Amino acid sequence: MKERSNLWRIIAKALGEKSGKNNEEADKVAVLRLIMFLSIFITNAFIVYNALRTHHFPNYEIQRCVSETQEERALWKTEGSISKN
Repeated sequence: MKERSNLWRIIAKALGEKSGKNNEEADKVAVLRLIMFLSIFITNAFIVYNALRTHHFPNYEIQRCVSETQEERALWKTEGSISKN
């Protein structure tokens, strides 16, 4: 329990200065700051992931979609010509 308390104290100090009238209120403020930080961090991680996915490897998905579409068209053409005969 001592290690957890020490870890929480370090996290709370890293989030900013202690604010609140007492320790309980300061802990609530630190939890709120932690939630805000994590939501911003996760959002930024998704933004970076999307940027890398679309700009660094842009042709992979396009080629895959084009080849699938061409295969479907070829399949429809062959099925259509078979049913007409």
